[in-house]
Amino acid sequence: MSATQKLARLLATRSGPNIELALATEGGQTLRVVATPDQIDMLIDELEDILNSPPDPGSDGPPEAA
Repeated sequence: MSATQKLARLLATRSGPNIELALATEGGQTLRVVATPDQIDMLIDELEDILNSPPDPGSDGPPEAA
């Protein structure tokens, strides 16, 4: 697994029936992925859960892979 990078920019656009996400890091790397609408819905649910939960004061690193 590669080292954690800090997100600089996120872009999303339709790509046929799917959604294309482009994530750019502060180091200049770009990752492009295609996701289904169902996967985007699950991502939104996960992010809402994280944003609506209290911060964990002991966790400064990235979460473990699901």
